[in-house]
Amino acid sequence: MSEPTRYAARTLIALAIAAAFPLHGAIAQETQQPATGSDTASDVVVEKRQPGQLEQVIVTAQRRAENIKDVPMSIATVKGEKLDVLTSGGQDIRFLSGRSPSVAIESDYGRTFPRFYIRGLGNTDFDLNASQPVGLVMDDIVQENPMLKGFPVFDVDQVEVLRGPQGTLFGRNSPAGVIKFDSAKPVFKTEGYLSAGFGKDRVRNIDGAYNIPVSDTVAIRFSGQSQHRGDRVHNDRPTGTRDFEGYKDNAARLQVLVKPTANFSALFNVHGRDMDGTATLFRANILKKGTNDLVDNFDYGSYPTDGINEQHLKNKGASLRMRWDLPGVTLHSITGYEKLDFFSRADVDGGYGASYAPPMGPGFIPFLVETADLIPNHKQISQELRAESSTKGPLQWIAGVFYFKEDIQIDSISFNSLAPGNPQNPNYATQEQNAKSWAAFGSLNYAINDRLKVRGGVRYTSDKKDFVAQRIETTGRSYHELSDDSTNVSWDASGTYVLTKDTNLFARIATGYRAPSMQGRLNDLSSRPSMAGAEKVLSYEAGIKQDLFDRRARLSATAFHYRVKDKQLTAGSGSINMNQLLNADKATGQGVELDIQANLSDSLSATFGSSYNDTEIKDASLFVLPCGGGCTVTNPVSFVGGSRVALINGNPLPRAPKWQHNFTLKYSTPVANGEFYAFTDWSYRSSYNFFLYEAVEYKAKDLLEGGLRLGYKWGGGKYDLALYGRNITDEVQSVGAIDFNNMTGILNEPRTYGVQFKMNF
Repeated sequence: MSEPTRYAARTLIALAIAAAFPLHGAIAQETQQPATGSDTASDVVVEKRQPGQLEQVIVTAQRRAENIKDVPMSIATVKGEKLDVLTSGGQDIRFLSGRSPSVAIESDYGRTFPRFYIRGLGNTDFDLNASQPVGLVMDDIVQENPMLKGFPVFDVDQVEVLRGPQGTLFGRNSPAGVIKFDSAKPVFKTEGYLSAGFGKDRVRNIDGAYNIPVSDTVAIRFSGQSQHRGDRVHNDRPTGTRDFEGYKDNAARLQVLVKPTANFSALFNVHGRDMDGTATLFRANILKKGTNDLVDNFDYGSYPTDGINEQHLKNKGASLRMRWDLPGVTLHSITGYEKLDFFSRADVDGGYGASYAPPMGPGFIPFLVETADLIPNHKQISQELRAESSTKGPLQWIAGVFYFKEDIQIDSISFNSLAPGNPQNPNYATQEQNAKSWAAFGSLNYAINDRLKVRGGVRYTSDKKDFVAQRIETTGRSYHELSDDSTNVSWDASGTYVLTKDTNLFARIATGYRAPSMQGRLNDLSSRPSMAGAEKVLSYEAGIKQDLFDRRARLSATAFHYRVKDKQLTAGSGSINMNQLLNADKATGQGVELDIQANLSDSLSATFGSSYNDTEIKDASLFVLPCGGGCTVTNPVSFVGGSRVALINGNPLPRAPKWQHNFTLKYSTPVANGEFYAFTDWSYRSSYNFFLYEAVEYKAKDLLEGGLRLGYKWGGGKYDLALYGRNITDEVQSVGAIDFNNMTGILNEPRTYGVQFKMNF
């Protein structure tokens, strides 16, 4: 065991000992929660809290509304004021990265195609049908395609992060965990809010919601968001796109709740997004060879290019969630539909010119790469039927079936802004994938006594994929078909032990599964598609959840270990803009997670989160092609078929920092007839490898980013006027790269600031 792991284990043991012998006196017994058979937090009895005590946190991680302390798994939530602060600068869904232990989010596409990682498990694949081991569930509907996962976050009640495999109750490819978003639902009273923010680079961020009861049985809630940023990067050359990094991103959601009787409700949800902007900027030769430093005199606002850069995404969807409360049982039907249309074009070589077309720059551009990826056709349908007990006995159960179908077409087109005839037809590649999945699942909860509760679940899943990849060129056409049928049985077992009135211990063992993946970005007529077989995860975790100091503080700590059999990985192709899917024999991970919230005084509150993740690829025969741009590879190298390869056995998983910390501190004090407050938030993550192999240039630096919000509330909290800043220290570094051409890097967001006004009614 490594020293950091031993240290983390000792820390967790110390916390458990402290929990067993709490320093504070006993307090009144918690209000017992009835078995509601509900996944709606509003149906749970809320405990009475005294001034200064933390509010009760209700989650639906087990498809029932429960106190977070009673759920035997590692969970974190983001809601309320913290959620408002993190999104104040118009950030997309990546604002969650590092704001919860063991969670990272990044993108090579900009405001679209977020890639999620939990406990180091993720997928660096940039192909548009890439599956991810982190599931994303929006209002009970799984969002499978990467382009659906970036839907803007507004009018959201709560975000739940469920760490570890969720293969029993959330069945679509979630061996690493699930991130679950729950929108504010219609209620039978008139209410709403309006928020408007304006900031640096002509940022304009407006969102709001309006809830009205139409009658005693019908309520409507409309919410929307409009985000805009002006271009902040300029191309001084006369060719290509001239201005970059601006966007217009609009989204809306309409919900209608129909509750004709006390025992039946139907919730209709229609939503859509329309985003126009620019793709991520791939900046050529910004990394110093032999280091991971940016080049001297780097200018963030300058991007000389000869290519065109544009990105457009439209998606729309609808869902219907129905619930029947019958004697002893509650029935649910959840129907979802999603559709999207996407186009993204970028200058992937990150500069202008090529070796055959001087002048060129910045730095050496060995060959021109300008491409567009698009999804002209996409459709996703899902249906879940679920029944669950609603009695008050010691035995509770859930059972259901799930169906999923997705059809997608992907086109990859080559461009050359230095030559006539764009796009360079008929040289392009297409992929078509048809996926179907169905599952049957069930779980049992049993209270052995007042202190010990155990849970167990099982899910049978059947997946079928049919895949066609084609390459069309002036000299011919290639055609390839792949097909796969796979089945899996996932299970979990867990338990919660009430040590004291304020302290619960828990343990969980769970399995997870990700269906086989296929990919076919064919580069030429000799290229062939690749396929990675199903991966399976076995995970162990144990921890403690405790209220402290008369419920003015709350602690959650977890130690975990997992191993992945046949881990799906994505390797680059060295000298061309291609990916290759492969399986590693095994990958392992272990670590600890810590969450603390505390009201330090009547005017001061704080949160702290921390995680340590030690991941490792274990496959002695596995190798990949390293960079094609002359980077400094630090892995052992060999030659296979005349090609230089890097041996990656023992490497950590890519984009998996070992350490992550997050911290918030809020101070508030009465002023006149209102309240002044100051809120600061910070996140830190250690370095990580960009790719499967290790190279000096392609290793992220440690990164510390902070935010600040200063505001004044008045009118009983009805009005809020604030100044905000994000990345206030203006830390700018390479957080990703393109490794086939030259020292091309991708940067994090620079400092931004502005003012925001919010009105509740």
